[in-house]
Amino acid sequence: MANSSGLNRTGVLSRVTVAAITAALVGTTTAAVAADAPQERTASAAVQKPSGNASAFAAESTSDAQVNALYGVDSRGDMYGYPPNGQGGLDARVYTGYGWGNAKFITQVDQDHDGSADGIWDVTAGRLSYMAYGGDPVSIGSGWSIYNKVLSAGQLGGGTADDLLARDSYGTLWLYLGYGNGKVTTRYKVGGGWQAYNQIAGKGDLSGDGKDDIVARDSSGVLWLYKGTGSYTTPFAPRTRIGGGWNAYNALVSTGDIDLDGIADLVARETTGALWLYKGTANGTTPFKPRVKIGTSGWNTYRLMF
Repeated sequence: MANSSGLNRTGVLSRVTVAAITAALVGTTTAAVAADAPQERTASAAVQKPSGNASAFAAESTSDAQVNALYGVDSRGDMYGYPPNGQGGLDARVYTGYGWGNAKFITQVDQDHDGSADGIWDVTAGRLSYMAYGGDPVSIGSGWSIYNKVLSAGQLGGGTADDLLARDSYGTLWLYLGYGNGKVTTRYKVGGGWQAYNQIAGKGDLSGDGKDDIVARDSSGVLWLYKGTGSYTTPFAPRTRIGGGWNAYNALVSTGDIDLDGIADLVARETTGALWLYKGTANGTTPFKPRVKIGTSGWNTYRLMF
């Protein structure tokens, strides 16, 4: 990340402030459900490192799923984080760093299975890098320009650390198992035909069977559920149809549990810039409750959301 982005060291270190969202999560009390961008907050609110009790916020909830902030990167490369507010929505945004203008993909990763992300993977200039919260970026490997989709959807291969999914230009989906330190294994082929999907998202168990799942939207607007199997050789069961009409959204993303009920949720950004929350049900037949608006406008300002 540091070399491929072309930033000087000062710029790279500024990105360590991405970790400060964890501190912002602890003791959040606002009752507002909607978190409309842009609610500016000074950078000084995000410069301290987390206290070491980074899981305190999750401990106050009933959540067995990951609890993370939702992040957005705007066209200037500035990053902002929105912590869950404890009321089923998101708190006001916190500035968390700059220098992400060239990043193609960014995804959160829980390395130690403690219920919250420990850092991020990013792909910049064809290179995969990992940055632990409060640490410096570390280059993992090159050659990632062959992929048009990269995300961590949780633990898919049966281990304890989150894994990484990558789709190449031929539509083949690959699984990289996480070692728990930012590094990943050799890739394993999941299967072909994934070019049929223009959105893929997931960060936890959607079906209630204890295994992490993903959802994928096809070009006709139909959303499909791929239940996880916990096996790295065949990580997903055959798809099941969730429903149509999902082309109303230009981005689908999951950070885990937003409403703190212990079930992974899905966030959808409408083409108008509004943000909607689909609360999880832990039912593989109907994995989401009816949508709830958690942001009325302004969310199209972000070119990346994770």
